Amino acid sequence: MKIMLLGAGAVGEGYGVLLTQADPKGLCFEKLVVADANLDRAKAVAQRLGGGDRFPAMAVNAGSQADVEAALRAAKVDLVMNGCPQHFNKEIFDAAFNVGCHYIDMAMSLSEPHPTDPFNLPGVLLGDYQYAKHDAWKEKGLLALLGMGIDPGVSELFARHLADHYFDEIDVICIRDGANLTVDGYRYATVFSAWGVMEECTNPPAFWSRERGYYTTEPMSGEEVFDFPEGIGPQKIVSVEHEEVINIPRWIDKGLKYVDFKIALGDDLVDALKLMSAIGLTSAEPVTVKGQKVVPRDLVEALLPNPAHIGPKMTGKISAGTLVKGRKDGKPREIYMYQVSDNQACMKRWGIQAVAIQTAVGPAIATELLAKGLWTGSGVLPPEAFDPAPFLARMAEYGMPYGYRDSWNEAR
Repeated sequence: MKIMLLGAGAVGEGYGVLLTQADPKGLCFEKLVVADANLDRAKAVAQRLGGGDRFPAMAVNAGSQADVEAALRAAKVDLVMNGCPQHFNKEIFDAAFNVGCHYIDMAMSLSEPHPTDPFNLPGVLLGDYQYAKHDAWKEKGLLALLGMGIDPGVSELFARHLADHYFDEIDVICIRDGANLTVDGYRYATVFSAWGVMEECTNPPAFWSRERGYYTTEPMSGEEVFDFPEGIGPQKIVSVEHEEVINIPRWIDKGLKYVDFKIALGDDLVDALKLMSAIGLTSAEPVTVKGQKVVPRDLVEALLPNPAHIGPKMTGKISAGTLVKGRKDGKPREIYMYQVSDNQACMKRWGIQAVAIQTAVGPAIATELLAKGLWTGSGVLPPEAFDPAPFLARMAEYGMPYGYRDSWNEAR
């Protein structure tokens, strides 16, 4: 398989490193073109992977569909891995379709709040733009695999695995993310794209229930405490917008009544995001400052530390996982299935911070399964559309083992 990695940030680098680790001789992944708007960054990642004909570098403007199409045609790849912030999704997704190559991203096309009642009713849902084109992709025999990161992505494969094998009836599926990460020298730091943090945390979060369907509420509301495994411990979590809430109810039933997503952000970051949102600093719309057009969100992102560079200053662990509650054999059961990554261990093994490499494992394993024909399909599909078994079997091999916390057997 020939692949273009479009977006050579921390997660993109992790994706390339994991693929190279899985296939050092190029028997499966014949070519990986590393593309980025910053050619120097693309070259640096390509050289780390091995350089040469197998890992060439290209400068590509992901915001220009014409530029992306020209790059894909020139590179003659089978698949484009979208490692860019999700506001570039439309251009990359449509370019892949026009050129005729498969597509993977780690976050779906952006939502739009309801114009008159955003804290009760959904407007445009995450992924609506892409899912509307399912039939066209299917007719063309192309696959667009959406939201295939750690969460969304692996979290949804956990949900399907638990539903398939551990429950007869399901009441709730809740995605729960938490960490005890600290970054020396910074009170405010985001461990993945600051642009993405501002997008998902300041939009009205979506929920799903069987009675109401999709509905929304105020950003970063619904505070509760969740006890995370492997020494992370109890963390305060809040609701943010996320893809799992959109996808899971469409693919998993067994009487499912409710789905939500909550994450531990920390009081400092929550307070900062609420303040910045109130005064317009999280806006993605340009404003004029002394005759110059400035996007407030871009300015904030430029002022915060680059997530690709904070690994050496970061300590702690992060857990991404799926909590399912229901019944098996008539007995109540509750399982939290998770992946925990320790930053210092990740830095020692890969030289990449924990959140980035953890996020990269989803698309890396998915790419292998597609390349080997173990996952097949066409159209615009979420992770739940595929068999989790071959994916889960590879997680430990890729250095990202998963765990269970099962109410039937807490020592498992």
